[in-house]
Amino acid sequence: MMYKEKLKIYDALVAKCSRFERKGKTMPYTSANGYMFSLLNKDGEIGIRFSKEVQEKYLTKLDTTLYKSYNAVMRGYILIPDKMLENLDELAKYLDESYDYVMTLEPK
Repeated sequence: MMYKEKLKIYDALVAKCSRFERKGKTMPYTSANGYMFSLLNKDGEIGIRFSKEVQEKYLTKLDTTLYKSYNAVMRGYILIPDKMLENLDELAKYLDESYDYVMTLEPK
């Protein structure tokens, strides 16, 4: 899947969540409470941030890996597998969960 297709999917995903909006011109992301909690990297991969416990659960449940952007592992983020992009309603629940998580953190 090409980057432009992934960008459309990412935008559609974020649009399903009414409590926040997409930011970033060259690197699309979402943030709240001073924390970024999802992003689309230059390789067209979507990463979503979770607490350490939830991250470990989803790594197994979703059969995925830690998320990398610009060859660096992003702490707290998991890579969203392409197969999950087929059900944006389901994926939006994960993104909302990530938003809820960053809202529990001390504001930056």
